[in-house]
Order: sequence, then C-alpha cells, then structure tokens
Amino acid sequence: MDNKKRIIIGVGVCAALLICFGAVGLCSSRESARQPGDAGAVERYSRRAAESASDDSAGKTGGRTQGRFADLEVTKIPASLSSQEKSYTGFRVSFNRENGTPNWVGWELLGKETSGEASRSNKFWQDVDLEGCPASSDYSRSGFDRGHLCPAADQKWSREAMEDCFVMANMAPQDHALNTGAWNTLENKERVWAKRDSAIVIVAGPVYEKGDSQRIGRAGVRVPGAFFKVILAPYVEKPRAIGFVFPNMTAPGNMVNYAMSVREVENLTGFDFFSGLPDELENDVESNFSFHDWND
Repeated sequence: MDNKKRIIIGVGVCAALLICFGAVGLCSSRESARQPGDAGAVERYSRRAAESASDDSAGKTGGRTQGRFADLEVTKIPASLSSQEKSYTGFRVSFNRENGTPNWVGWELLGKETSGEASRSNKFWQDVDLEGCPASSDYSRSGFDRGHLCPAADQKWSREAMEDCFVMANMAPQDHALNTGAWNTLENKERVWAKRDSAIVIVAGPVYEKGDSQRIGRAGVRVPGAFFKVILAPYVEKPRAIGFVFPNMTAPGNMVNYAMSVREVENLTGFDFFSGLPDELENDVESNFSFHDWND
C-alpha cells in the first residue's frame, strides 16, 4: 500500500474513533472568544493578548513586534533532523537542507492582520543564506505547486511580510488539487478564526515517511506524502487547539475527516508543539479537541 493511501486510511480511522468515543472539547462563546484569555490559565500571555486586541498603532508601522510570540511559534524537533531556523517578517522557518523544504513554519495571525492593502507578490525567491534552499525553477514542470506553508493571504498587513512569504524556504511540493482545494479551505477558515478569537498561533509543515523518495528539480526537492497543521487559540476563555493532516493529493469530504488532536500530530511527526505553554495547559489543549468548537 502506498504512503498516501496509508495516510488517508489512518486519518479516517482516527476521525471515526474520535467521533465514536466523543472527543472532549474546550468550549467558549463567541463573545468570550473575542477577549484575552483567562489570566489564571494563560497568565504569561494575558498582557500581550490585550495589546493584540487593542493596539491600533501596529498598523501604522506596517507590522508586529518581532519575536512577540516566538515561544509558541517555535517547534521542537528530533535532533536527527537537519534544521536551519530563520525569522522572516511575520513568520519563522525551520528549514531542512536534506529535503529542500521546511520542517515547520510557525506564525501568529492577529484578527486585524486578516486584511490589508498589500497585494499578492507572486515573486518567488531563493534565500541563499539557507543551505539547500531551492530556486523557483526547481518546481517548474514538476507537476507540483509551490505550496505555501504560511499563506500569502495572511500577510496582507505588510508589504515586507508579503514579499517574505514568497521565499522558497516557505514552500513544499504540493499537489494542485490539495493546494487549491482542502488546504485553501482550511486557510480561509483560519482567518475567520483569527478574527473571532483575536489571534491564533499556527504551525504547518510537510509529513515525510521513509517511502517518500520522489524528488523534483535540480536541487532534488523531496515530495512529501502529506501535510500537517496545528492551530492554537490562546486568548479565548478556555484556550483550545486542533490539528489537521491532509494527504498530498485530492482530499475529498468534510474538513472534520482530517481533524485530530495536536498530540496525534505530534505522534505522527515526532515534533513537540507549543512547548512554551505551562505544562498543564499544554497537555490539556494538545490532548483534547472539538471540531464543533472551532467551526461553530
């Protein structure tokens, strides 16, 4: 059985089990979700949450304070993986020179950043400071899209952020049907959630198995069998998180079929997400999820 079929079956089984056994969700109303998080639960972030929700001056400077949420965006990965970390305007990348793709890309999306005047750049560029970063031409005639991990539509708030998000270190070979279909649908949902919940933190990346041996371009960019995304809402009354895994192909059916807990995504990837949270809170939000609470 090939990798994509195994992933589809695995995701379907996980979804079915969670539905059957009634996965526990973290509930919050729409009104409370617009407010900073409970100080007892997210004391370390309450001041910054209030600033995120009320500071209108950020738009005047064209961007956020760099590193403001770095402790949540950064993901711990196995030491065996190649990793070159670099911050760009609005997001951070752990780049893997052996794959020619990111291990992960992390960013915080504020509700007020879901719209802006910066138009889509479409100028893909190679970061020569990162060893193994491919050129845009490595994807040409490959049959795969230059799939954004941090999407351009999240960067309309800043011209610099828009230009940065077209760096090839933010790309991975993505099936066109996924890129324009289910993956795009999830990206649109994230902007809705960011506006509703004041801000969300997102980490996305490719999923590789040993059998994922296909490579494209002169740089030999490795094609992943799937993609993951984990999302945290730290400012709602009861913080919550959710994960998604999509096979790198057409992903039919409802988004809920690909949803799972962050802990399940950690088990699949070997990564440790949101380790900057207090341990008790991290365990709670990563072990439990409710698609209904996200999609109400």
